[in-house]
Amino acid sequence: MLVRMGGFSDKVFEMVNQIPRGKVASYGQIAHMIGSPRSARYVGFALRSNPDPENMPCHRVVFKDGGICESYAFGGPDVQRSLLEREGVAFVDSLHVDMRQHAWVPHDPPSGRPKDVDWEKEMGD
Repeated sequence: MLVRMGGFSDKVFEMVNQIPRGKVASYGQIAHMIGSPRSARYVGFALRSNPDPENMPCHRVVFKDGGICESYAFGGPDVQRSLLEREGVAFVDSLHVDMRQHAWVPHDPPSGRPKDVDWEKEMGD
């Protein structure tokens, strides 16, 4: 059962629940997709308060360079890596997901991008 955490967190959790097994998204990507492109750090804060880590795939959210979180709130980086590897996610080294192979690209890309954002920098492209 998902406990209501507030509008921003609810949006984060809703988006993270859409990331399929074997794929990952970046904090910035999630922030952009919920309409708050400069709030990647707050996505991380929301995920740390995940009320249902057993069922909410917050382990599928990584840094834009594919790095896993060294302070992963639900057991540390070894747990996050293990969860991802069980889903078939490959790593390029011990702390970085192979983003070329496993980055989530939703079928319906977000629209209405604000014009004052450097999207290549924000999304790590």
